Amino acid sequence: MISRIDLRGSLPGDLRDVLPRAELDVEAALEKVRPICEDVRHRGSQAVRELTARFDGVDLASTRVPAEAISRALDELDPAVRAALEESIRRARLVHRDQRRTDTTTRVVPGGSVTERWVPVGRVGLYVPGGRAVYPSSVVMNVVPAQEAGVVSLAVTSPAQKEFGGLPHPTILAACALLGVEEVYAVGGAQAVAMFAYGTEECARADMVTGPGNIWVAAAKRLLKGRIGIDSEAGPTEIAILADDTADPAHVAADLISQAEHDVIAAAVLVTTSAELADAVEKELPGQVAATRHSERITEALAGRQSGIVLVSDIADGLAVVDAYAAEHLEIQTADAHAVAARVRNAGAIFIGPYAPVSLGDYMAGSNHVLPTGGCACHSSGLSVQTFLRGIHVVDYTREALAEAAPYVCALADAEDLPAHGAAVRARFDWEVPS
Repeated sequence: MISRIDLRGSLPGDLRDVLPRAELDVEAALEKVRPICEDVRHRGSQAVRELTARFDGVDLASTRVPAEAISRALDELDPAVRAALEESIRRARLVHRDQRRTDTTTRVVPGGSVTERWVPVGRVGLYVPGGRAVYPSSVVMNVVPAQEAGVVSLAVTSPAQKEFGGLPHPTILAACALLGVEEVYAVGGAQAVAMFAYGTEECARADMVTGPGNIWVAAAKRLLKGRIGIDSEAGPTEIAILADDTADPAHVAADLISQAEHDVIAAAVLVTTSAELADAVEKELPGQVAATRHSERITEALAGRQSGIVLVSDIADGLAVVDAYAAEHLEIQTADAHAVAARVRNAGAIFIGPYAPVSLGDYMAGSNHVLPTGGCACHSSGLSVQTFLRGIHVVDYTREALAEAAPYVCALADAEDLPAHGAAVRARFDWEVPS
């Protein structure tokens, strides 16, 4: 059901070449989304509605979801789901509120200071995927940090669903209602990103678009980056587990399955020092998979080239492997798991010990589940309040402080052969600044 890679003895020079990874050819998708984005650019809402009919089989009178549909979805929401969403929102707010930065003023010289001022993005478009699963949790993960950052204008979009009369799934609409989001669109795919990038008659242009999506969403983000800010090009979800012989194989198998449940190209990787644990996990998987609702999807994901069990000689080698893999979600199930986790450098989020499974982070830990995938955790972070903030330097110098800096400015301006830079300083004084 799942392949095995034996790296005991010595690790290869470039681990990234041997570790399992989902293949996602965003470059190939670029040329397919380019005409879609151009169509939206030139024809606006009409293009979006036609593309929605073409890809989702839904004829929309308007791309915007009526307010009464949002309020009705909340009224009809299962009370248990409502309570869970409210608690998820509460916990997410606790974590994300503490991420808000304060302005900092540094006195560089007497009379000269630089203040770093943190200003929220003016308007953001928040993408919530549809398709195989329903993701009200992604509404929470997108909206809460944007709100806590102080974003004034935000809009949520999610694909139109034929079975719900062309609206997004009602649970997604109910989550929007709980968060006070009134601007919601029934648009998915590349056309949704283009709608936010260019604006339409029904949807104002946004400064940034965030949230996970399929390959077409990722390709549109890459294509339109610069025209609109993006968080990341999210790829297939992935879990890596670093475990030793203290780990419970039933827990490990269940956690691998939990992420494989997302998609046939979801990645599930176990890195372990224990061949006995690897054997036990392999024995656990068939029974647990057979008991799940989405067993076919999970089986395909676990058997794919993106999943596997990696055997290593010791924890140090295991850390080298998981750092090279740079997983979206990384569980540490080892002896002294806190100390091992402290040595990890590359991961979207780290889950420590047997009682912090990834599924906790998906819904209720308070952390954000919109995380870098495809190895991008070696240079990128997950969605947070910082995603929606811009640092602006505010420079405040007196005449005396500028006079002190003037010789240095002029010297560097001359060194770079940019004499007008020096002249702009000299123009403020009735004396010649020495070179």
